[in-house]
Amino acid sequence: MVFCGAGLSAESGIPTFRAASDHALWSRYDPEELASIEGFTRNPDRVRGWYAWRRGLVAEAMPNDAHHALAGWHEALLVTQNVDDLQERAGAPDERILHLHGSIVHDRCHDGCGWVGPVESEAGGGRSECPRCGGVARPAVVWFGETLPQAVWTRACRACSETDLLLVVGTSGVVQPAAMLVEMAADGGAYVVNVNPEPTPLDALADASIHAPAAGVLPALLPD
Repeated sequence: MVFCGAGLSAESGIPTFRAASDHALWSRYDPEELASIEGFTRNPDRVRGWYAWRRGLVAEAMPNDAHHALAGWHEALLVTQNVDDLQERAGAPDERILHLHGSIVHDRCHDGCGWVGPVESEAGGGRSECPRCGGVARPAVVWFGETLPQAVWTRACRACSETDLLLVVGTSGVVQPAAMLVEMAADGGAYVVNVNPEPTPLDALADASIHAPAAGVLPALLPD
């Protein structure tokens, strides 16, 4: 099993959220205004515009060597906090990927009818109206204060409790409840390998830590 964070896609040019850098998203933008129901309610056009910009970054980015190495590890389930589609574009099938925080390349109905659809606009702005019920449409990502998709979370927890090997890639280990997955795997007896350029709190749970960029490590670490 693999548990991925924003550091995996950072090597493809997609900014992380919390890195100690001026390029980290939450060092430049207010998450309460751009990634919360309250911020969306106050100014939906601003939120949609910000996501259109982020979708443009994702569209221009290419999967890196780490994405390709993970896609080639056919036995592994990939649980990711990333909302981009770089892992799919690297060749990993949808059934092997669990998106804990949703997908930025999809919109969904904010009014709860259950509609989810791909973003089709070339500008990446997405829809303002749900095509099924006429309600409000929004990016299909998990915002602050929202719960993770239950079916995805349940499957991820079960996989962590049963796996014998957990590879952690590019995550700070501070975002809850997602970070609990590493503890679940360790408590279940899994061998935990943590790959991250810098030390993280997850090193304390890992049996082995590799402090290096994933794109340089994973192709050598994983089976072809």
